[in-house]
Order: sequence, then C-alpha cells, then structure tokens
Amino acid sequence: MAVWALGINHTTAPLDLRGRFAYAIDQVEPSLRSLREALSRRLEAAILSTCNRTEIYCAGDHSDAERTLDWLAHSGGVSPALLRSHAYTLHDGLAARHAFRVASGLDSMVLGEPQILGQMKDAMRMADQAGALGITLNQLFQRCFAVAKEVRTSTEIGAHSISMAAAAVRLASQLFEDLGKCRVLFVGAGEMIELAATHFAARNPQAIAIANRTLERGERLATRFGGEVMKLADLPARLHEFDAVISCTASTLPIIGLGAVERALKARRHRPMFMVDLAVPRDIEPEVKGLEDVYLYTVDDLAAVVQTGHSNRQAAVAQAEAIIDAGVQSFLQWIDLRGAVPLIQQLNAQADEWRALELVRARRMLARGENVDAVLEALSKGLTQKMLHGAMAELHAGDANSRERASLAIQHFFLRKER
Repeated sequence: MAVWALGINHTTAPLDLRGRFAYAIDQVEPSLRSLREALSRRLEAAILSTCNRTEIYCAGDHSDAERTLDWLAHSGGVSPALLRSHAYTLHDGLAARHAFRVASGLDSMVLGEPQILGQMKDAMRMADQAGALGITLNQLFQRCFAVAKEVRTSTEIGAHSISMAAAAVRLASQLFEDLGKCRVLFVGAGEMIELAATHFAARNPQAIAIANRTLERGERLATRFGGEVMKLADLPARLHEFDAVISCTASTLPIIGLGAVERALKARRHRPMFMVDLAVPRDIEPEVKGLEDVYLYTVDDLAAVVQTGHSNRQAAVAQAEAIIDAGVQSFLQWIDLRGAVPLIQQLNAQADEWRALELVRARRMLARGENVDAVLEALSKGLTQKMLHGAMAELHAGDANSRERASLAIQHFFLRKER
C-alpha cells in the first residue's frame, strides 16, 4: 500500500495562490468524489484546507501523486507547472512524518497552535462521510491524533505561543495608544473571529460590532461580548465608524473593496484605520494596502509577529521530533504487516480446511463406535501430517541448494526453542 501527501502551505505558496485552493466545508465531499472519479474509486483520500495550507492525503495500491497534482491544479484553475513549483509531494514515511508534524503544530505559522488538530479531525470526518476514508488513512489519522496528544502532554511545544488573534491585538496596540478608545468591527462569526474577538474584548474597547451574513450566528457572538450585530449589506455605509476591522469569512470574493475603504477614510477625515484580513481567499481587496491611512495586515504579514518566542521552544521541538520519529516507525511497521494480511488469511483458510476434514473423519469414526482415544490419536496424526506435508516434500525435491534453503526455513519455523 502506497501513501502520499500533496500540498501547498504558507512557506511554499503566496496568499493569492493558496486562495485558489481553499475548500469551504461544503466543497470537500464533492471534491473528494471528483478526485476518486479522476484517479480510482478505490483510492483513499482526505482534504485538509485551512487559511495556511491545502493538503491532500492519499493511500492506494500504487502511488498516483502526479495525477493527484494534475487534478488539484485543474480544480484551482492553474497550470500543473505553476502548482508544481509551489507544491510538495511526500511519500510513505515522509508523508506520515509530515502529517504527524502538522497535527502536532510543528508545521504551523504559530508553533504549537492547537487549532490544526481540530481541523485535521474535521478532514478525517468529511473523508469518512464521503466514503473515501479507508483502513490505511484511518490508521494514519488515528496515529496523528495519538502522536499530537503525546507531544502536547509530554513537551512544552505550545507554551508562550502567540496566536494570530493575539498578534493582531499586539499590532493594533502599536498603532493606537489606548485600545479602550477604539471601535472594533469583526466581519464573520467563525472560530477565528471568535478567537480574535476574545483577545480584543480583553482590552475593553469602546465598542464591538459583528457583521455576518446570517444575523442569528452574529447575534450569539455579539451578545457574548456585549456588542451589536449588523448585516453585511450595511458594511459599506458604516465602515467609517470603526478604527479596527478584523475580517475572516468563507467568501470566495473580497467583501471589502477599495472604494468602500476610500469613502470610509474620507468620512473619518483620514484618521487611521487598522485592518486585518485573516481569510483565504482574501476578504479585503489587496489594493487597500496602498492607501496612506490604512494599516492592512494579512495572515502572511502576521508571520514575523507570531515567530516571537520560537527560540525558547527549540528543546521542546527536539522532544516532539523524537516522539514523531517513533510514531513514523510504528506506522511503517503497521504498513508492512498489512502487506502480509492476504498470506495470513490464506494460511488461516488452509488450516480451517484441514481441521474441518479431520473433524468429519473423527465424527465418522465415533459414529462407528471406535475407541475415543484411537479417534483422538487419528485426529492429531491427520492434522500434523497435513501441516508437515509441504515441508517434507520440499526436503525431498529439487537440487541441493533448494533443499538447503528449505532446511533452513523449516528449522526457523518448526524447530525454534521457546526462550
């Protein structure tokens, strides 16, 4: 069984290219079906899509990584050559190692961040719902979760980590002397916005507002933080009211355009605006960054901030890598054993057939009234003769070299002493 992983992430591909391969939750299952139709219906596959990465994990009778890349390039509307220049393809042990490192937070922009583990569990669940999660990928993901748990409980890999939300607050504090006098708008109501709102709310801003496509979900979040809720349609008219705007939605197109921001700045008499776009694809048009009074940061811009404290955790990283090494070796051993399963099944079937034949013979002898001890003796001799017949035949057949190999094998399998 071959295992491979194909992907792009924040270290290999720019934001706009990653945006072309961002899969919304409702797109994952149909995409998995499309991938299996293009390659093989027997293919095991799972798609992991976050703001920092899109990865496809596969398992099949043979590696089909090149066709997987072609399919992914087509789904994102780019040439295979362009995608290949930014993608990584990993096989077997290296694919497992990568998956374990991702689950443990070692491959994240925020070292040790815990969100990725939940995202991997979602990827596994959606693959299962799509009928694409077979025995091998299920085993890979289960081992991912076990390794990640050991890393987080046995090391300090997550200690002092700076989340994207915390980094946004830090940058806002550098721009505004007192966040308590700021009005903050959050666009979206997902997990990332909830985390960001939690961090900003801790600074007691003057006002908090939630703009979301569905008011019900926005209202729940606004109530939690003592803020107001507004419709996305009202955003352009009210944008000027806010000093800080943090956006993260699942929209495939920007929802805050250059024109809307220009009008907001004019209404604010060019008082500065702090904007953070945590979405992939972008929520805020990139041209906004060129405006004089706007400080716009994307997920990639926050990278330098979240790197703070990495040097303090190198010992924890080394410990985590050792745990991952052991996990990879264990997974590869499991793969090797899986290769022996058909032979084991054949051996068990052959032994069951011999046993059934001897039982039939023994019952006939008992029905004829023969002595029980004699029946048991015949049963045991019949079984041993059937089990040893192949070995005996090899010792009496073939040339000297064949008999020597057979002799060594028989000694190994039948004449071992219990230690």
